[in-house]
Amino acid sequence: MKRLRGRTPGPRTPIALAIPALLAIAFLMLPLLGILVRTEWGALGSHLTSEGTTQALKLSLVVSFWALGLSLLLGVPLAWLLARVDFPGKAVVRSLVLLPMVLPPTVGGVALLLAFGRRGLLGPWLEDTFGITLPFQTSGAVLAATFVAMPFLVISLEGALGGLRPRYEETAASLGASPVRVFCTVTLPMVAPGLIAGAALTWARALGEFGATITFAGNLPGTTQTLPLQVYLLLQDSPEAATSVSLLLLAIAMAVLVALRGRWMSTPGNRREGRSEQPPDDSPLPAPPVSGSADSSGSAAAEPAPVPAPEERWALHAEVTGFNRLTLDAEPGTTIAVVGPNGAGKTTLLRALLGLTPRAHAELRLGDTDVTGLPPHRRHVAWVPQDGALFPHMSALANTAYGPRALGVPRAEARRRAQEWLDRLGVGHLAHRRPAQVSGGQAQRVALARALAASPRLLLLDEPLAALDQTTRAHVRHTLRTHLATFGGVCLIVTHDPVEAVSLADRVLVLDQGLALQDEAPAEVTRHPRSPWVARMLGRNAWPGTAGPEGLALPGGGTLVIADPLPPGTEALAIIAPEAVSVHRDRPTGSPRNVWPGTIREITTSGSRLRLLITSPQAPDLVAEITPQAAAELGLADGTPVWTSVKATEATVVPT
Repeated sequence: MKRLRGRTPGPRTPIALAIPALLAIAFLMLPLLGILVRTEWGALGSHLTSEGTTQALKLSLVVSFWALGLSLLLGVPLAWLLARVDFPGKAVVRSLVLLPMVLPPTVGGVALLLAFGRRGLLGPWLEDTFGITLPFQTSGAVLAATFVAMPFLVISLEGALGGLRPRYEETAASLGASPVRVFCTVTLPMVAPGLIAGAALTWARALGEFGATITFAGNLPGTTQTLPLQVYLLLQDSPEAATSVSLLLLAIAMAVLVALRGRWMSTPGNRREGRSEQPPDDSPLPAPPVSGSADSSGSAAAEPAPVPAPEERWALHAEVTGFNRLTLDAEPGTTIAVVGPNGAGKTTLLRALLGLTPRAHAELRLGDTDVTGLPPHRRHVAWVPQDGALFPHMSALANTAYGPRALGVPRAEARRRAQEWLDRLGVGHLAHRRPAQVSGGQAQRVALARALAASPRLLLLDEPLAALDQTTRAHVRHTLRTHLATFGGVCLIVTHDPVEAVSLADRVLVLDQGLALQDEAPAEVTRHPRSPWVARMLGRNAWPGTAGPEGLALPGGGTLVIADPLPPGTEALAIIAPEAVSVHRDRPTGSPRNVWPGTIREITTSGSRLRLLITSPQAPDLVAEITPQAAAELGLADGTPVWTSVKATEATVVPT
């Protein structure tokens, strides 16, 4: 029995739009059909092989390829400038790029004549100084074709560069690559489709150029008479031959467009950049064993190799001003967790240390070297973004060897060092896979290996485990802790995870609006957080207030009675553990001095216990933690009215 296959259902096209659209298609197709219908197919070969046509075709190819070369030489840097640099008059420059696309070609030819002709602005100087005459020369035809065709390359490449997120280039710079090396090894390969599309359109436009060429370079057989000019002449003497040559140009143009298949409209953001078809995090991937690695499919491959002690050690001293205002001092081997709410300045701090942001400035000393005035690629500060920013066109081995190669290490030694670091982090068996072929956890370890292989003096990790599942996160956290224990520099880790902050860091730096609120050991920050955000991150209730004669006056009204009074007027933060909050159905009696009525707004699970969010008109929102059995006995549900109580001794008050 045959299965009927229907069209995928979707919205119907409005007739009011469909009819004009079909008319537009017909309008565009009819002239092309005219060429096909009127072509004398029997005489096509003789028309195309005539001496004048072949001579014009050869000249057109010479002119178009020279125009393409000039467009690449001049247009690629211009596209990069427009896409990556903000400068005064940028809109004017972009308008100048677009101008030849909308300018009548003959007007373009007149403009070229007035600029480079014998009586033009530069023509006399070129002729007197270098003996160069452009009008009515093949070089003039090349110049005219470049003038009208180069904008296609610039616009296509600028769009591709605009879709390429700068983090790849910034990460490459942090690994020691100079701007030119970054451009050649990272930027251009990643925008290659846009570059190829722009180059193809540029070549096709140069091949078909007519107006500017005939105005500026003339129509001299064998010198400036290109194929479009040949068509113009044939129309007067032999219309059939003109139709045949027109068909040739039409076929070339269509071949270019079909080969591109719309790629001139694509950017790196439209293509798969990441791991769209990847296995689950850290799932075993069958791969051929790589020398120096463990079994490629077994669990042994995930175990990091022993890490030798570092030979050099670098202390950190940084004074950051601007949006961030703080001083950082750390001994070699110190790991600092940077925490704070969104907008606190965490990423700005990292970018200031990298020298990548104008928002903040860092006076930075690593060991005995002041690197403040050095560009990012000479600071020896390696950065691992949240998603790793592995270069998608390189294998894991090439990614990891990128830093040593940028620092001048010979290729063989760089690859040996890269393989060693991949083996240490348990991903050596993936050395020849590209980022799209590995899982998220494996990619994070490759990114970390790449940063460590560059021998940094300061390591910056921006939420390196945020994208991983819990099981993979625990495994990568263990691997990271193992290698940070022997790292000879200082490591800063931006995180929102209290487990990462406590388990990985020697110190916790708490930021808020660019200021350091706390910089202490994890245990001290856990016991006495000075930031409401950190307290909530740790699962505590955090109530800011002002000390008064009866306790802590809360912003929304009400007072929290505390065991140890503070001087009146002191700004302080009260920290209350969820398990210290008692929940009752009736008003409690006895020792609690802080009692409020409230309503349960949300019930969630936290391990084997339940967390209750309770709102009250007499106190800030309060989180309590009880057992499921207690919740069942009290008959608690969303919307249930309750009473809460907190003993004065259970509230820890930290002056702010």
